[in-house]
Parts: sequence; C-alpha cells; structure tokens
Amino acid sequence: MKFSENWLRTFVNPALSTRELADAVTMSGVEVEAIEPAAPPFERVVVGEVLSVERHPGAERLTVCRVNVGVAPLTVVCGAPDVRAGIKVPTALVGARLPGIEISAAKVRGVESNGMLCSASELGLSGEAAGLMVLSPDAPIGADVRELLDLDDQLLTTKPTPNRGDCLSVLGVAREVAAITGAPLSRGEVNAVPPAIEDVISVVLEAPRACPRYCGRLIRNVDPRAPVPQWLVARLERSDIRSISAIVDITNYVMLELGQPLHAFDAAKLEGGIRVRFAREREQLTLLNGESPELRPDFLVIADDRKALALAGIMGGAESAVGDGTRDIFLESAFFDPDVIAGKPRRLGFGSESSYRFERGVDFAATRHALERATELVLEICGGAPGPVSEACAALPPRPPVALRLARVERILGIRLSPEQVRGILQRLGFECAMSDAQVQARPPAYRFDIAIEEDLIEEVARIHGYDNIPAAAPAAPAVMLPAPEARRDAAAVRRLLVARDYQEIVTYSFVDRQWEADFCGNAAPIALANPIASQMSVMRSSLIGSLVNCVAFNENYKQSRVRLFEIGRCFERAAGDGHVQPVRVGAIAYGDALDEQWGAPSRKVDFYDVKADVEALLSGRRTRFDAAAHPALHPGKSARIVRDGIPLGWIGELHPRLQQKYDLRLAPVLFELDFEQAAGGEVPTYNEISRFPPVRRDLAVVVDENTGYQAILESVRRQRPAIVTEIGLFDVYRGAGVEKGKKSLAFRVLLQDTQKTLTDTEVECAISELIQVLQQQFDAKLR
Repeated sequence: MKFSENWLRTFVNPALSTRELADAVTMSGVEVEAIEPAAPPFERVVVGEVLSVERHPGAERLTVCRVNVGVAPLTVVCGAPDVRAGIKVPTALVGARLPGIEISAAKVRGVESNGMLCSASELGLSGEAAGLMVLSPDAPIGADVRELLDLDDQLLTTKPTPNRGDCLSVLGVAREVAAITGAPLSRGEVNAVPPAIEDVISVVLEAPRACPRYCGRLIRNVDPRAPVPQWLVARLERSDIRSISAIVDITNYVMLELGQPLHAFDAAKLEGGIRVRFAREREQLTLLNGESPELRPDFLVIADDRKALALAGIMGGAESAVGDGTRDIFLESAFFDPDVIAGKPRRLGFGSESSYRFERGVDFAATRHALERATELVLEICGGAPGPVSEACAALPPRPPVALRLARVERILGIRLSPEQVRGILQRLGFECAMSDAQVQARPPAYRFDIAIEEDLIEEVARIHGYDNIPAAAPAAPAVMLPAPEARRDAAAVRRLLVARDYQEIVTYSFVDRQWEADFCGNAAPIALANPIASQMSVMRSSLIGSLVNCVAFNENYKQSRVRLFEIGRCFERAAGDGHVQPVRVGAIAYGDALDEQWGAPSRKVDFYDVKADVEALLSGRRTRFDAAAHPALHPGKSARIVRDGIPLGWIGELHPRLQQKYDLRLAPVLFELDFEQAAGGEVPTYNEISRFPPVRRDLAVVVDENTGYQAILESVRRQRPAIVTEIGLFDVYRGAGVEKGKKSLAFRVLLQDTQKTLTDTEVECAISELIQVLQQQFDAKLR
C-alpha cells in the first residue's frame, strides 16, 4: 500500500524523521519497502494568475501573457493551447530550477519572456500533460507552489503480511505507529449525518453468514460532475489511484483512509430494494471493467428485486454505475466474510482494491462509520439530500477473549515484563484487557482477524515492546558429553568409510514410484501417500535399491562409464496390525569399470567380489557369512543374504537381468543393502599379545564334494581349531586331472604360532592332525 506521509501524520505525528518512522514501522512487522519524494526538487515556482492573453506577433502558435505573481506583472511567452485569462497556474520565475531545465529571461521570436507557465510534466509531477497545470481558483497569488501543493511530502510503500489486513489503510498504519511510539492517535471527528429526506431503500440479507452487516443510504440531487478538491486528488494520486469522478474518488478515498471499501449505485437504475444473495445459475452481470464472468452459485452478489447489480466485495456492475447524468445515488458500506471472497479473484482472473481488503478482513465495527464519512464528503463536494441509513445486521464474527499467561510471556521472550507493561501494550493496540490470576484476558478489536491463541498475543507484545529491546542473552545449558559407544559406528563414520572406498553419497526422496516397489521388492501393497506430490512419487519406499538403480540409469544416460553411489536413509514397512516401522538402511551400488581408467592395472568390470570386499570392510571386526539366497531384484545365481551371528543384515548381488533390460542399463550393476543399526554395531577391540617367536606355515589340500561350501568348512575348522592355530585361509581351488568328477580340491594356508615359545615339529603335526580329523569326520574330506 502506498500513501502520503503527511496524510499519515494527520492521524498520528510522532517526533520521528521519515527514516526513523519507516524503521519503527518495519520493526513492528509491517515492512516499509520504499520511501520516495512526492515531487522532484524544484525552486522559485509560484502561483501566477493570467491577467491577459494576446497572440504572439511573430508566431501563430505562441501567445503573450501578462501574469500576476504578487509583484509587478510579468510578460511570459507561452505555447500551451489551453492558456486563458483568469486561470491560476504554476509560474517559474527567472532563475527557477526545474527538473532538467533552468529558467532565464529570453527573447522568443522578438518578445521578451520573463518566466514560464508550467504543466504538471514540466514540474515532474506526471509523465505526460496535455496542457497547463491549472490550480484552484482560491490559490493565493505568489504563494510557493511546493508549499501550496504539499510537494515536500514523502510517499511510503508498505507491504503488510497477508494476516494484517487491518494495515491496508492510513488509519490502520496510524494505529500501529501510535502503539509503537506512544504518540496520541487522532481519528478525526465524523458525526452521524442527520437525514434531510425520509426516502429509504430496503436491505435484505438472504445470505447472512456471507454478509452479516450491510449499511446503505440514499442521497438525492447530487452533482457527480462537481470538481474534486485538489487535496483529495493529490492524496489519491500519491496512492497510485487516478481521479475519475467526484463520487468514485470519494469512495476510493474513504477506502484508503479507513480501510473500508464502498460502492455507489445509480439509484435510478435500481428496481426495488437491495438483496444480498448468492448468484443464481447462469445469471449474467457485466462488471465495470467490461468483463462478463460466468457467475457460479458460490459467488456473492448485490442485487435488486430483479437482477444482479454487483459482484459483492470485488467489483460493481456497469449497468448500475454512477455516471455524469446520475442525480440520486445509493451509497453502500458492508462487511463480507473473508472466506466468501477469498479465492474468487484468482478464479475470475482479476481482482480489485476492494477484494484485496475484503479477503483479508475489514473492520466490521466501522462499517457505519465509513458510510457516515463518505456521506459527509459527498455532501461537502457534490451536495445533495441524504436519507436515513438502511442497515441489516446478522451474527458478526465473535471476538472471544484470549488468555495470556505472564509466565508464558517470560518463557517465550526470555524477558520479564510487568503485568502493567503487558496490559499497556495490548491496550495501545486496541485490545480490551482484564487481569486475573497472573494472566491477561485480552479481547481483540473487530479489525484484528489474526488473533486466536496465546502465541498471537505474545507476538504482539514482542513487536510493540521492540525486538531491539530484547537482550541477546547466550543460552545457559549444562555441557554434557553424549555417550559414544566404542562398539558402534555412527553415520558419519560409515559415510567416511564408504567415501574412502570410492563411493559418492546421494540423497533421494522417500516417495517413489509404485512400480519400483513391485520390481525391486516384490511389494504388492506398499504404503501409499494420501496426497502425493506427483503420480510417480505415490508410495513410501521399503528399500533403497530403486533409488540407487534410478541414479545409475540417470548417470548412464549422461555417458558416465563408472558409477559408485551409496545412500543412508529411512525405509518404510508395514508392521503387525496397522502399524508401521521406519528402519534406517545403508545401500550402495557399483556400475561399470572396477577402477578408474589407468595404465597401472588392466581394465575390467566390477563384479560380485569387488562389492563383497566393500561389505566386509564395512562389517569388519565380526565374522560375516554370505549365504546364497534369492531376492526379487537380484540375479538368481549371483545373490546372497548377508548374515552375522545368525542375524540377517541385508542383501548383496548383481541386478536381475530382467530389471537391467527394463531400466536400459548396458551392464549389470552390483549392489548391497544393509540394516544400518546392525551394520553399525561391532565389538570393542581387545588386546592380544604379539608373539616374539616365529610362525610356522603348513599348506593343507583336501578333496571334498563339489556341493560342499567353503564357508561351512571354514567356520567348522575355525570353531574347532587348536589354540596354536592363528590363521586359516583358502588360497586355491582346483578341478581337473587328478580329481574325480563331482569333487574339488581346496588348498588351505594354516599359520601356527605360540606367544610363549617356539613350536616343535611334534606340536605342529599334532595340530594339523586335529584339523584333518575335523575335515574327514564332518565333510568326508580326503588328503591329496
């Protein structure tokens, strides 16, 4: 909203400069986003009266004027076509400095000219002007034009938040300034206008909830072509509203001044009384802007007994508009429920200053007051005979008191305010206050639609007390070190480990495509969103696999030959009954080359065992098994369940060929997914004595059945190994000559060492014999 500072100061005039005033209003929550002068700087421009006009002897389009400026009359050569004797115009004297020009005495086609008669554009007051700027007939001759027209004014542009519709008027901003500064607020006297005639137009509220208050007044014998006072035109123009006609200018002026939109109907075009109702099916109405929108049943209209006259709270109709031939008007001032107006301008594709205010809420207690103010101005400017006010009223919005606990104020703001301070702040804002039991019962005024809960009142107290007056105290809290169990790695440690193994972290949405759940999880009933942000993000993920594969496909489209990604995030699954669980998982995927292109190693594609090594590094410290098992997203022969201490941790494997083809991947990526809580767990490292004696190595090759798993052999041998056996590992697998069909040869490396002595051959052979016995008894192994 844009308005004149001097207009504001007629209501409240604190001892603050323009900048200080703007800063105070901004810090209270109503942003002043611009300050600009009402007019550019100029000097030595006074009111001049044209005494006579004669044709220039040497130029057909020029005139020679005699101008009275309060001293000796001046001779001024003028080219304006509308110059005439008797008018008063701004006159720039010799030496005057106007925007972009300096006036000096000069001969124009042989005639001495001692000044210039000015248009509004030459003074910088408008972009274009068709002729001279004609001043009011009562303007004092010789008076400084800047002082006469109040051109040293400043224009303030405020940007209230949507919940502060009460600040969309000069009076509303003045109330804020008075509350902030403590300066007295002068509302101006508006007395009820006594009726001069008995004529009334009846008002019926057919939609009382949508329009709980409607006031109107018939005024006869007005002059709609009456000249509008310069002060009123200036205030409108400084609010970026152009002057149209006396009646329209008055309604616009009262709207800016008090925040109450009004409308005037040509009374001669009304057929019967006023009815406030919702539109009927296929009802037609042509508005003032020439639009004829399709009226829906939820549009509120102002109608007479036969037709719709105006779109309530938005715009008047063209048929009942006031024109130059209007003699009688019906002046309307009403309160419309904000919920009824809200959203309608967007549906129509256009709005108005009225709809902007009504959809935010206007002061329903001042409806009649605004009508009396408008009537007062109509009678002053246009004349006429007013009738009595026709008023229809239903249930107005309630304003229940809101309880404000002083202890709550202190807790939220961090400062202690006395009950008198709190009550004083709220009373300056127009609240009705009562104290009881260390709390204030505050009833909001009718113009405040944003006060409903205790926190709203605390905000009011804070902004009026002043945010700058609230000390920035450092919080006092005990510094307690949070537990960090050594046996568990946090998410940051897991991230560092995966980054060190050449993975890059991604963060993806938990909302995924329903088809992903079917493809990668075999989940036919995923958790669906009630209000998805997109059709392809309609369910909650139960696995990270879909997101990882999608990111690989995205990078593949951008010709990335090597992709290694990981993510730590929540998944969402159904639990017993109607519950849900949200486990945190860590997943990773490797695609393309195993190593960056280089000369130090041959190029090869990533395989199952590369990613298995990454999983083992992530789970280091405890024995982990990889059991062959099937998963919907993984290759049937290249997938495994990851198990530790008998507890399943997750899955590892190559993407299923069917999914590889479906998602347009040239190669099959290898991926894993683990339960984060299980993967992050571990064992606290323990100290083992380092032997000073040399180790002994023995290689042990046995033939076992082809179906015997290495994992089972290794676990059994490790479980039953003698104490001096420190390490057992597989270093060769052989099938071929010398090994019968259906069998395979496994070669193990066995290290033996004692921390107290050097082992003897007898001790070594005895330990190896025990291992062989385990292999023979449990796996029917034979020595090669």
